[in-house]
Amino acid sequence: MPDSAASPRVFYLIPGLGADERVFKYLLPLLEGEAHVLTWPQPAPTETLPHYVARMAEAVPPAQPCLVVGVSFGGVVALEIARLRPHARAVLVSSIPDADSLPRLLRLIRATGVYKLVPPQLLKLFPRAGQWYFGVQNGEEYQTFKQILRDMEPRYTRWAIDRLLHWDSTNVGSSIQILGSHDRVFPPGPAPVDHLIPGGTHFMVLSHAPEISRILNALPLNN
Repeated sequence: MPDSAASPRVFYLIPGLGADERVFKYLLPLLEGEAHVLTWPQPAPTETLPHYVARMAEAVPPAQPCLVVGVSFGGVVALEIARLRPHARAVLVSSIPDADSLPRLLRLIRATGVYKLVPPQLLKLFPRAGQWYFGVQNGEEYQTFKQILRDMEPRYTRWAIDRLLHWDSTNVGSSIQILGSHDRVFPPGPAPVDHLIPGGTHFMVLSHAPEISRILNALPLNN
């Protein structure tokens, strides 16, 4: 494996569920190296997460040392890509390292199946509720959040929620976790976090881009 100090740093960025490259608009200019934002392809209704991830992983060369940085559900995908790409290192931003780390609220939603009854686009009608849950600040950040909600594709969103809640993380590899102290979606638990950002919320990829970039730029490519 080449020495990380001598290798060009390559990032593959994966936005959160239903989001796109807009969540990285403050982070991208701060990254020291080559950066690519992966997009969400439309899934088939019954497509498994491993099959879907294999399609996304085609954008990551098998022999390329890189950091695959996933936000929220993108962190789950980053870990699954790292299963397929031995030279990729998964970095989780506002995400969880395994299915056992799902918080109680999401476990309850999974057990009751309520997510199957509530259309994902309902959140578009109540953006202020989403603002509180995701920890979105007023101003430009809130406007970006509303734009992302507006453009959310319902079929993809419903599929992705189901795959997140039923993720089989058996034998998933190691990762670097960057979590906000005020994240309501994936709140810090008793397990240690590699990098805990004070005041960070689930939307901290926008609000705390400088802190996150400093961590990413200092990470070695080698596991």
